[in-house]
Amino acid sequence: MSLRTLWRGGWVLLCCAPIVAAAHAGDMNMEGHMAAADTTAAALGASAAFAADGTLWVATVADGRVVLRHSVDYGKTLSAPVAVAAQRQDIDSFGENHPDVAVGRDGVLYVTWVEKLPQKWASRIWFVRSTDGGRHFSSPIQVHRDTRALTHSFDVLAVDGTGQPVVAWIDARDHVASMKHYKMDDPRAYKGLAVYYTWSADGGRTFAPERKLMDHSCECCRLAAAREPGGSVALFFRGVYGDNIRDHAFAVLPTDGAAPQPQRATFNGWQVAACPEQGPGLAIGADGVRHAVWYEGKGGPHIWYGQLDPGHAPQHVLQIGGPGAGHADVAADGRTVWLTWNQVSAAGYELKLRVSHDGGVNFAAPEALAQSAAAVYSPQLLVRDGRAYVAWNTAEGFRLVAVEPQR
Repeated sequence: MSLRTLWRGGWVLLCCAPIVAAAHAGDMNMEGHMAAADTTAAALGASAAFAADGTLWVATVADGRVVLRHSVDYGKTLSAPVAVAAQRQDIDSFGENHPDVAVGRDGVLYVTWVEKLPQKWASRIWFVRSTDGGRHFSSPIQVHRDTRALTHSFDVLAVDGTGQPVVAWIDARDHVASMKHYKMDDPRAYKGLAVYYTWSADGGRTFAPERKLMDHSCECCRLAAAREPGGSVALFFRGVYGDNIRDHAFAVLPTDGAAPQPQRATFNGWQVAACPEQGPGLAIGADGVRHAVWYEGKGGPHIWYGQLDPGHAPQHVLQIGGPGAGHADVAADGRTVWLTWNQVSAAGYELKLRVSHDGGVNFAAPEALAQSAAAVYSPQLLVRDGRAYVAWNTAEGFRLVAVEPQR
């Protein structure tokens, strides 16, 4: 991991730049948003999801619009792209930002994305849905009711057990309010940003007023969401504790009026006054075990796997990647757990994999699934009929890489 000293508005900031973030296109300011320093970099942000009928949906950005493609042959061929909205926007699809696609009941498609606004570090989150298999989309709506020109970004989209969309994001409103009273070097100043969330009870037609999940989150690390066995959506994300300790928190997102109860979930104690732009991954098994991967820079850059026990240290902790490794994800099905990440190699990038067949207690040695000489985006693990696939967007095109089936 390299450290760069940046001069932003009179303050010196050490910005941690992950060496595997090939889609990274800029620097971070004190509010944690991305500045497009390299406008020639490819907007590689992408996400993918399987529908119940096996159709693969892929969301990317092209020509100022979010576009969807689909595949009925596990990624071997993709349909022509279909724009989800008519108006072109300055869409943030760099670093840890990307459009999100999810599938609800009866094949309803949900899509979110982040639009960068003209004001510095300002952005907003848009949502559309399609009830006819991606032929037509609803008019875009903002998921947050706060319309001020400040950071609403790094959203994650999930579907709860009732098929309804839930959206969480990183939000600057509390940080901005603090700046009216405290200078940045005042110990009472607001650390980091905050996490907010909302949900829909009518299939994405409308969203509830947003709720704050937790104060003091990291500024530009992606959030990870997964559904618990009971149907609720849970979130795993990097928080800011004490004097810039960048550990992670876990919380279930209540949609029934109950107060959320975020708890610290990792205790590595990495102290850094900057965002590493390395968000975590989360998968929750049918048995309720919370499998997680996360990145830490204390004592050198490492990716870790562990089973979360919120409020306590994770169990079965394993270092899965060292220098040159980043942007990991995790998936689980039955007793099988898959871990994947990007690894810098002499030829460019390798897509790495480790597999456990005993519920995450032991893992096989790392293996290389694929290689790319071109820039790559964060890999995303998907599971379909007991088999894992890795969605991997590269500057040479999107790939769905199949993993060997369970034994």
